[in-house]
Amino acid sequence: MQRKIRMGMVGGGQGAFIGPIHLMAAQLDNQIELVCGAFSSDPAKSKESGKAYFLPENRTYPSYEEMFKAEAELPEGDRMDFVTIVTPNHMHFPVQKRALESGFNIMSDKPMCFNLSEAEQLVDLVNSTGLLFGLTHNYTGYPMVKEAKHRIASDQLGKIRKIIVEYSQGWLATFLENEHQKQASWRTDPERAGASCCIGDIGTHAENLAEYITGLKIAELCCEFTTFVEGRLLEDDANLLIKYDNGARGILYSSQISVDEENRLSIRVYGEKGGLEWDQQEPNTLVLKHLDRPREIIRAGANYGDRLSPQSFSAGRLPAGHPEGYIEAFAVLYRNFASTLSAKLEGLQPDEASLDFPDVNDGLRGMSFIDACVRSSEAGAQWVSPKFS
Repeated sequence: MQRKIRMGMVGGGQGAFIGPIHLMAAQLDNQIELVCGAFSSDPAKSKESGKAYFLPENRTYPSYEEMFKAEAELPEGDRMDFVTIVTPNHMHFPVQKRALESGFNIMSDKPMCFNLSEAEQLVDLVNSTGLLFGLTHNYTGYPMVKEAKHRIASDQLGKIRKIIVEYSQGWLATFLENEHQKQASWRTDPERAGASCCIGDIGTHAENLAEYITGLKIAELCCEFTTFVEGRLLEDDANLLIKYDNGARGILYSSQISVDEENRLSIRVYGEKGGLEWDQQEPNTLVLKHLDRPREIIRAGANYGDRLSPQSFSAGRLPAGHPEGYIEAFAVLYRNFASTLSAKLEGLQPDEASLDFPDVNDGLRGMSFIDACVRSSEAGAQWVSPKFS
C-alpha cells in the first residue's frame, strides 16, 4: 500500500498506562498512524487526550459508539482501518462487538474479554465477519522467544517433558487500591477485572508464552488462588500444576505480592535431548542446554543472522549489543498485524511471517485458562480441564 495503516483507539487517555505503550509500539515501524480516538468515558477527558495526541477535534470522539458510527461514514481512504482497544477488561467485549458490527478490524489488549462466555461470542463474531483480530500477548514478539519456538519446532530438544514458567511482580504487596491508585483499583475489582486478578492480568501471559514456545496445549490443571493482602477482593497469588496434551508436566507460578520483583517473566523447558531458558529481564539472551556438552548462549542482534532462525532475525531491528525490549516486542506484533491487514486490504494473501501474532483463538484459550483456574481453585484445587484447548 502507498499509505500508512490508519488506527483508532478506544481508551488510553490521560493518566492511562497501557494505551501510550500501544501507541508507541504501533508507530515504531512507521507503518501505522493514529487518526482518531475515543480515549475516555469522560468526553472532556477524551477531548483533552485527543489534543495531547495532536488529533483534529473532529476525529476525537466523546464515546466509542459515536466514533464507530462517524468513522464508518467516512470514505474508505479516510476512515480508520482498525481500532486498538486499551480499556479495562469489562469494556473489551462491548467495544469489540460494536467495532466488528461496524466493519472495523481489531487489535485488543489482553485478557481478550471479561469472561469465557463473551470470548465464545467474540470468536463467532470474528469468524462471521471475516475481519482481522489481533491480541497483544506482546512477549511473543521478543526475538529470543521466537528463537526458542524455532528450536523446539525443529526438534532440537526432542519430546518435551517439563515446562516451568513464572510471572512474578511485587507491586500489589500492599493494599494499594485503598490509596486510590488507578491501575490497582480496577485490576483488583471483580466488576471491572473479572473473576481473577493475578492470573487474568499476568498469569495469562505465562500460559500464552509456554503455549507459543512449545506448541503444546493444557490438558488439565490444578490451581490454588491465594489473597494475601487483607481486604483485597481477588487473588494476588496463584500456583498451578499442569498436564500438557503430549504428556509433559508443568508448573506455573504467578504472583503480584512477590516483593521487589518487577516483571519477572521467565520460562524453562526440558525435553528428551536438551533444554532452554529465557528470562524477560535479560530478553536478548537464550540459554540452550545439552545432554553431551556445556550450555550454549544465543544472543539476539541483527549481525547474528547466520546463527538465528529467520523468525528470530526478522523480529530484531538493532545490531547485537544494543538492547531491544518491551516496546519493540509490542511493535513486532503491530508490524505483523499491519502487514497482514495491508495485504488483506489489497486483496493479497499475507505471508506466513506476517501472520505471526496472537489471534482470537489464542484469546479464547486464554479465557478458557482463566476460567479453568477459577473453577479449580473454587473446588479446592481439584484437577480440571480447560473448556477450549
